[in-house]
Amino acid sequence: MAAFSIADGRRRLASLLATDPDLTDVLTRYDRWAPDLWDGLATVYDASEVLPAIVDVLAAVHLKRPAPLRQRDRERILRPDWFQAADAVGYVAYTDLFAGDLQGIRSHIDYLSDLGITYLHLMPLLTPRPGANDGGYAVMDYRSVRSDLGSMDDLADVAGALHSAGISLTLDLVLNHVAREHEWAAKARTGDPHYRDYFHIYPDRTMPDAFEKDLPEVFPAFAPGNFTWDDDVDGWVWTTFNEWQWDLNWANPDVLIEFADIIGFLANRGADCIRLDAIAFTWKRLGTNSQNQPEVHALTQALRAAARIMCPALIFKAEAIVGPQDVVAYLGQGAHAGKVSELAYHNSLMVQIWSALAARDGRLLATALSRFNPIPVTSAWATYLRCHDDIGWAIDDADAAAVGWDGFGHRSFLADFYAGEFDGSFASGMHFQSNPATGDRRTSGTAASLAGIESAVASGHAATLETALDRLTCAYAMVFGFGGLPLLYMGDELGMLNDHSYLDDPAKAGDNRWMHRPAMDWTLAERHASSGRIADRTFTAIKRLIRARQELPALHASVATEAFVTDDPAVLVFQRRHAAGSLVEVYNLSETTRVLWPGAISPIEPGPVREHISGETITIAGPVILPPYAAWWLTAPE
Repeated sequence: MAAFSIADGRRRLASLLATDPDLTDVLTRYDRWAPDLWDGLATVYDASEVLPAIVDVLAAVHLKRPAPLRQRDRERILRPDWFQAADAVGYVAYTDLFAGDLQGIRSHIDYLSDLGITYLHLMPLLTPRPGANDGGYAVMDYRSVRSDLGSMDDLADVAGALHSAGISLTLDLVLNHVAREHEWAAKARTGDPHYRDYFHIYPDRTMPDAFEKDLPEVFPAFAPGNFTWDDDVDGWVWTTFNEWQWDLNWANPDVLIEFADIIGFLANRGADCIRLDAIAFTWKRLGTNSQNQPEVHALTQALRAAARIMCPALIFKAEAIVGPQDVVAYLGQGAHAGKVSELAYHNSLMVQIWSALAARDGRLLATALSRFNPIPVTSAWATYLRCHDDIGWAIDDADAAAVGWDGFGHRSFLADFYAGEFDGSFASGMHFQSNPATGDRRTSGTAASLAGIESAVASGHAATLETALDRLTCAYAMVFGFGGLPLLYMGDELGMLNDHSYLDDPAKAGDNRWMHRPAMDWTLAERHASSGRIADRTFTAIKRLIRARQELPALHASVATEAFVTDDPAVLVFQRRHAAGSLVEVYNLSETTRVLWPGAISPIEPGPVREHISGETITIAGPVILPPYAAWWLTAPE
């Protein structure tokens, strides 16, 4: 029998959709994206064997796609850079902590719109395992919503309401593992050979021990090792994160087919972006750390091409918290350039901003960012200052050495500083997952607490609080001014502090990351103009940054940011060269006044310039005084 080809796939798709009114559109998309689909499959599997099942998924998903989402597909095809635009601003929240449940989200859409949000990431809301579930990332059912949050119908309703308000919806999809209670794992435990092959299961320690030689431990404090013995399957199961999170075997093409269908299912409920959680871990290779393997990008290319055909309004965001030398590949390099995820987290920018503020020195930031390879012009960084997770101090030894610092020493300094253990620290964080063997110590804490607002409130010093508020604004100005898609974590716009009430919940008490996942305080969110409250001042500052961003075409993500310091290491400059006009951003990383010399901010010429955050005009003539934690976005007068 002849092998199944791309042309055979087209004929099969045309047959399955013969009476569909949008048949021509789907076939046109197939003609465009089928080569990418084929190449991605062929890198890992026998594409001729896998493609028929994928085509069946494409047809089934399209046939179920609601008319409003089909129209959204047409609109997004005409504006594929919607997530790159200067007016794109993201917000990240847990549904229950933000609004109680999915219907509660609807009642707060006006709040998001007023702030200027165009992209909402609702943290894990698919049904997790009972009990401990890694904050929702141990998924038991990809096709249902947590019962306390609502239903899939509620999710579709909320997505429609968000779309009407101009807000896109992002949902999490965990690729690397499922909960031990997931249907696939349950069937594997009954001895079903089909589902047993969905996982990495070994009869003895021979292969696990061979793999362990090169594998790091993600949660060494409460989940040591990467394999767990399970009596029901009579074997060692690969469990990178926790014993109840079973890693999937992506070498089995049935796993890819399952996820293509799940992606279509979520897209048909209104998801505009799928966050590909733990994507770096999906391919296992003996003799490596089993992260960032080439097959990961081929598999993502195949899934993205499938999505482009069946639901083209959808984009991917890669959750790959890996080193600079690896992360760019998740946006596409080489043969995969422009063919994988549209978004990826810029973890290094987050780390470097906090590092620069602690050291009052931007040299390491500028050095680290200069080492990033270019990204495809059709992609964008997701930039952020804080997220639901801890901060891992990913300072590269070579980058540190380039500015005369010791990498290990600087990582230790940052861990101590942001835990409030370094003399003179302004921060109020806590260590997370300290590893005595490696010296690795990560950090938990809200942005406001890490920026010094909590300690300033405790001290009662008005001047210290003023400085802390300016510090937080400066940090977020760097996030919003870097380009890409900036993400605002829930409550940061109100300066919300660490919440230690998680200690009262036995399910959360052992994980101090819950201290920076407080429930939204809607009392703080009630606007009291000119009240002087921290919440009002922070909200006003963040909203001002968003408004300034929206009027600057230079912040379109297709343009890269150049970062450098002046003769004063505490004065950091971002420069963005755009055809519509260049943007120069100046940041004072310290609590002391600094001097800026005109030659340091070329191409801005001496004379009056517009500062977009304040809306004021600044005259550049001779030395310019930079106030503490100044954040200036400068353009030449029109």
